[in-house]
Amino acid sequence: MSYVGPDFDPPQPRRSRRRPLLVALAALVPGALLGWAVYAAVGAPGDAGGAAVSAPGSPSASASAPDDGKKPTAGTTPTAGTAPAASPSPGRSRATARGPLAGRVVVIDPGHNPGNFRHTAAINRQVDIGTNRKECDTTGTSTNSGYTEARFTLDVAHRLRDLLQRQGATVKLTQDGDRPYGPCVDERARIGNTAHADAVVSIHADGSAAGNRGFHVILPEAVHAGAADTRPIVGPSEDLGARIAGNFVRVTGSAPSNYVGDGTGLVTRKDLGGLNLSTVPKVFIECGNMRDSKDAALLTSGAWRQKAAQGISEGIVSFLRG
Repeated sequence: MSYVGPDFDPPQPRRSRRRPLLVALAALVPGALLGWAVYAAVGAPGDAGGAAVSAPGSPSASASAPDDGKKPTAGTTPTAGTAPAASPSPGRSRATARGPLAGRVVVIDPGHNPGNFRHTAAINRQVDIGTNRKECDTTGTSTNSGYTEARFTLDVAHRLRDLLQRQGATVKLTQDGDRPYGPCVDERARIGNTAHADAVVSIHADGSAAGNRGFHVILPEAVHAGAADTRPIVGPSEDLGARIAGNFVRVTGSAPSNYVGDGTGLVTRKDLGGLNLSTVPKVFIECGNMRDSKDAALLTSGAWRQKAAQGISEGIVSFLRG
C-alpha cells in the first residue's frame, strides 16, 4: 500500500496499551520464528504461476515512505496499521448451507481497482473520512517489473473467497474488477457495514523503500469525530488482526515488518477512511513490500499468494469461531 493516496499516515512510537497484542501474537505463533529462520536460510520460494505482468499506468511509488494510498502522516501508532455504487460481485459471492462458518458474513476488500489509473480525476476527489477529507482512492503501487498492487489484491481476494466459502461463509467483495474505478474508501466501509459483516479484511501490498521487508496488519485506532466512531470495533478488530498476523507468519513463513510495528506485525492508524467509517470489525493487511526485490519475488509467486490467502483465512476462521 505504499502509494500516495487516501489511506495512510506515518508510524508513531508504539503505545504501551498494545502489550496484550504482543502476548496474543506470541501465543498464536509458536514455532513461527523457526519457520522464518528456515525461510531466511533458503531464500524466497520459486514462482508458481504468478510471474510479474506489466500493466499500463503502473504507479511509481516513493522509495522513502510507505505509500499505500496512504502516504504516512503524523498520527500512526505502531503496536503488535462519487464513483458508481459498488455492488458486491453477484455470482462471485455465495452463501454455503453447511460448514463451520455457515451464517457468517465476511467482506473482502481488494485494495484499489485495476482501472483506477484511467480515472485519476475521479479517484482524486476528496471524500469525508470522519477525521478529515482524503482522496477517494489511489492507483496503488507495483513491483519494479510492473506487477500492480491491484492485480495482486484481486488475486489474493479470489483465493481467500474460495477458502472461506468452503468453510460455509457468505463472502462479499467490495469490487471484483467489475467497475471502472473505485469504490471510494468511504463506500468500501459502507459495503461492509451494510452487509452486517462479521469481519472485513482489506488486502494490500506496500510500496516502501528497498530493504524494508515483511507484512503488517493495520488496526483501527479509537476515533470519535464527525461520521467516524471506531470505539465499538477497536477491541474485536485487534483480536481479528492479531489472529490474522499469527496465522500469516505460521502459514507463509514471512516475518513481521522490519520498518513499522516494532517487529510485532501490528500497527494502529487513525487516518484511514476504510477503518474510521467501519461499524464492524475490520483490519487492513499489507502482505509485503512490492518495492523490495525479495518481497516482490514472493508477491509475484502464485504459490506464495495461495499461502497468503490461507494464512488470512485461518486468522478469520479463528476469530469467527472464537
